[in-house]
Parts: sequence; structure tokens; C-alpha cells
Amino acid sequence: MTSTLQPVAGRGRLYWALADCGNIVRRQLTHYRRKPVYIAWQLGFPILSVLLYGYVFGGAMKPPGGGGAADYRDFLMPGMFVMTMAFGFINTATAVVTDANKGVIDRFRSMPMAPSAVVTGRGATDVIIACAELTILAATAFVMGWRSDGGFLGTVAAFGLLLLLRYCLTWVGIWLGLLVPDPEAAGGLFAVAFPLTMISSVFVQPGTMPDWLGAVAAWNPISSTAAATRELFGNPGAGGGSWVEQHAVLMAVVWPVVITAVFLPLAVRRFQRLSR
Repeated sequence: MTSTLQPVAGRGRLYWALADCGNIVRRQLTHYRRKPVYIAWQLGFPILSVLLYGYVFGGAMKPPGGGGAADYRDFLMPGMFVMTMAFGFINTATAVVTDANKGVIDRFRSMPMAPSAVVTGRGATDVIIACAELTILAATAFVMGWRSDGGFLGTVAAFGLLLLLRYCLTWVGIWLGLLVPDPEAAGGLFAVAFPLTMISSVFVQPGTMPDWLGAVAAWNPISSTAAATRELFGNPGAGGGSWVEQHAVLMAVVWPVVITAVFLPLAVRRFQRLSR
């Protein structure tokens, strides 16, 4: 008995933190499999948005430098990828507050498991779901005629920046999910997310807005990722006159790092306070 348990007892905290995180991820993915309506909504909404903005509004929009609806779709698609990643924090907050209200988080806290696993497992799950969302969106965009002209490395780097944005906003969602009282309140976060995507370069260049509003849009972290992915994909509209627009790729890394540095500790601290 002793010889069997000794190797297990000798495993460090990092091993158990990773193992427990993996168990949380497996639990979350099983939940999606048993209730596919959740993932159908998460994947269906972005697809409908792409089709709506690409075909319904696309004919009335003009991309930077002129061009027709097809050129605007090339400009739009990276922005739609970014918008989908940005909206993901609402799903994170909803899932976290749902688990909290059902007592799932309390049961996890009562188990002999790494305290960080609940938070890191949620983050890892959201990144996996984001990969599925991007795959479906990219396939939809390809059918609509969108192409990446940035080469293999540029394309991979662009998708990497999109996942980085989603990852940093996961911590925002976890923190908010531990703050709001119920799933209905979490759904109301859409009222915050929608203006953030509108006042950005997702749909139009900040230079087309009034000067003060264009400055706000240019410094929006969502705009940096949108401009950076357009540049890496080789799509139109990647440039801009301000410093932040000229260094979009750099800022698409800096903003997520800053957001993570702020909200990851807040999320962990909020989770720790639940046990007091």
C-alpha cells in the first residue's frame, strides 16, 4: 500500500494543479456535449453576424481606398473574427455565475483539489471553444470569398492574436461572473460589449469618425487586434495615421498582456474571497 501511494504523494503542486485543471476542462466540455444548444448559440451567432454584415450591409459600405462589396467583406472579416472573440467574455461570465448559483463552485471548493483549477480550467475551456468558433468562422468567410494573402506564418500569427485577445478577456469574464448576481445580469453585459465593438475599427476605419471619437476608437484594444489581423492577413484597411494604428501588431500584444495582468489577479482574488 505504501509503495503504491508514495509516487502519488511525491508529486508536486504544479502536477496536481495541471491535473485538476484538466478535470475541470473535461467537465466543461462534457457539459457542452450534453447541452449542445449552448455551443450551437455560441457558434451560430457569429455565423449569422458574418452573413448579415457581409451581405445585407456590405453593399452599402465602402472599404478604405474604395472598392465594392467584395472588397468590404475582405476588410470586414478580420473585424468579425475580433468581434466574436470580444463577445466571448459574456459567455464566460454567464457560465461562471451559473455554476456559482447552482453551488457547483462551492462543491469544487470543498474538494481536495488545487484552488486555481476552477479558474484556469474555465480559461482553458474558453480557449478551446474559441478555436472551434474561429474554425467555423474562417470556413464561413472562405465560402463567402474571403482569403488571407499574408502567407502561412502571417495567417497563423493573426489567429494567434485573436486567441490572445479571447484569452485575456476570459479573465474579465471570470471576474465579472463572480461579481454579478445571476445569469440574467451576465447577459446584460452585452450592453457594454456592443458599444465597445461599435466604437472600434471592426466595421469602419477610425479616421472616418469625428476626431474625438476616432481617437477613442483607435486606442480601443479591439481596434488594435482588428488592425493587426488585417495587416497579417494581407487584407485592406490595416493602416492608419495615429501612432497606435501604425504599431497595431505591437499593441495587439501589449493590450492583452495588460488586461491579463490586471484582471487575472482580480479574478483569483475574487474567487478566494468566496471561501471567506
